[in-house]
Amino acid sequence: MAATEASLIRYAQCWEDADVLLDALAVQPGEACLSIGSGGENSLSLLTRDPARVVAVDMEPAQIACLELKAAGFRCLAHPELLELVGAVPSDRRAALYARVRGALSSSARAFWDARPAAIAGGVGGAGRFERYFALFRRHVLPLIHSRAATDALFQPRAPEARRHFYDTVWNNRRWRLLFRLFFSRAVISRLGRDPRFFRYIEGSVARRIMVQVRHGLAELDPADNPYLQWIAYGRFVSALPHALRAENFEPIRERIDRLEPRLAPVERILAEAGPGSFSRFNLSDVFEYLPPAGSDALFEAVARAGRPGGRVAYWNMLAQRRPPARLAARFRTLEVLGRQLHERDRGCFYRAFWVDELT
Repeated sequence: MAATEASLIRYAQCWEDADVLLDALAVQPGEACLSIGSGGENSLSLLTRDPARVVAVDMEPAQIACLELKAAGFRCLAHPELLELVGAVPSDRRAALYARVRGALSSSARAFWDARPAAIAGGVGGAGRFERYFALFRRHVLPLIHSRAATDALFQPRAPEARRHFYDTVWNNRRWRLLFRLFFSRAVISRLGRDPRFFRYIEGSVARRIMVQVRHGLAELDPADNPYLQWIAYGRFVSALPHALRAENFEPIRERIDRLEPRLAPVERILAEAGPGSFSRFNLSDVFEYLPPAGSDALFEAVARAGRPGGRVAYWNMLAQRRPPARLAARFRTLEVLGRQLHERDRGCFYRAFWVDELT
C-alpha cells in the first residue's frame, strides 16, 4: 500500500446505524464479537452489551488510528469533552484535549495524530474523505437547492403525514433532483467521496439507488432523530447523537474499554488465526461492497468456520448485492423478517438492504 493511501482517513465516522446493528446482533453478556473498525463508533457501541471482547479489525492504519483516538477519549475525558474532541459540538480547545488523551494511544496512532494537528483542531469526525465529500455538498451544493430556513425546517419534528407532505411539496424540487443526481453520480462520488474500489463491482445508476434510500430517510423517518443526516446538513449533530456518543452509553463503554482489541489486518486473516468457534457475533459493516463475488464467498466461508452455532452476522448492502453462497446454505439461516424490519428504521439511509443471518 502506498504511503499516501495508508495515511488517508477514508471514514472518520461510522455511517451505519448502530441502533439497528445492536438490535440485529442481540449480543449477550460474555460473548465474543468481531467488528469492522471503520470510524470506530459501532465497535465501541458493542461494548454496551457487555461482551467478553470486541475484536475491531481494519486493514487501513488510518481507520485503526480513528478507533484508538475515540477509545482514548473514553478513557481520559468526560463525556462533554469527548463530544468536543470528535467534533460533535463546537470547541476551541481540541488541541488541549488531544494532549490529555495522547498518552493512551499506541505509538503508531500517536504518531499518526501528532502529524495531523489540523484534523484535531477541526474535530476528527470531519477529517475523513467521505466526510469532506459531504462538506462540499453542505457548503456548495445544498445552498443552491434550499435556503438555510428550508434546511432548518427539514429537521423540525413532524407527524409522519406532515413529514411526507413537506418532502413532496417543499424539499423535493427540481434543483434537488438535478443536483442530487449530479453530486451522487458514480463519477463524482468515486472521485471525491468513496474509494473508487467501491464501484468496481457495481452496475447501474448509483444516484438513483441512493435517492430512493435518502427519500425514505427524509420522508418516512424523522430527520430530527437522525444524527447522520444532521451531520451532512450542518457538519455537527443538532438534536441527535449516534449511539456511542450518547451520554447514557458513556460510562458502560468506558468501564469496558479494555475489552476492545483493535487489530490492523485483513478480516480474513483475523478469522483464520482465530480458529473454529471463536466468535458469536459479527458486525461486517458494508465490507462486501469492496469484494468480488469470489472474495465475498470466501469471507462467508471464513465466518462460518470461525463462528459459533447460534451466532449472528449483520451486514449492509449499498449497491452490490452479496449473500452467502448456496454451498453454505446449511450454515446461514437468514432472519429475513428481522432484517427487513430493522432496515425500515435504519437512519443510515444509504443502504438498500440490511441482512441478519444466524449461524447454524
